Amino acid sequence: MARLIVSFAALLLTACATVPPTNVHQPMTARPAPPPVAAPADGAIYHANAPLTLFEMKRARNVGDILTIQINEKTAATKKGNSAASRQSSNTVTVPTILGLPGKSFQGMELSTSGNHKFEGKGESNSSDTFTGTITVTVIEVLPNGNLLVSGEKQLGINQGTEYIRFSGVVDPTTIGFGNTVSSTQVADARIEYRGNGYVDEAQIMGWLARFFLTFLPF
Repeated sequence: MARLIVSFAALLLTACATVPPTNVHQPMTARPAPPPVAAPADGAIYHANAPLTLFEMKRARNVGDILTIQINEKTAATKKGNSAASRQSSNTVTVPTILGLPGKSFQGMELSTSGNHKFEGKGESNSSDTFTGTITVTVIEVLPNGNLLVSGEKQLGINQGTEYIRFSGVVDPTTIGFGNTVSSTQVADARIEYRGNGYVDEAQIMGWLARFFLTFLPF
């Protein structure tokens, strides 16, 4: 019995320490390649094999270099739809009087029908999202055209929970500004995540038993 309790407690601790899944590009960090063998000096100031030109500031360009992403995401969408349809009809039929036919009680009778159908539908949807912040990422791959595939993660431990900020995307080196910074709006294939774990986040998740019954209950 004691062993069962210990196993159950370990299982709970493991569940609490589970890192939320992610969709950002992997890996989320990369170490730089070993430095190349120093080329022989071919000038007093400028070297032909130097990685930087004389008047160029240092920018992220190789695997393992870091740059800062200014997250400035703001989206807003509105969708509205209206539809209406109506139909109205009326018909009148008179039974003629014909001598010699049975059913004389129905002859000369006037029959009328009318119908009225009306439909009206309305729908409206609004969405607004804002995400601002700063995260420093690492170049994990240099693409053949010179663009940089970057990825990174920031962890914030608050009391008994952990917040995860993750970012990945493709950066054009020409958009990198002073201090190796670039806006998230200039990053292609950007994937931004803000997730957390802990008792606060777990309180917002429906239990597995409730989800089980919710899958087949008709009400």
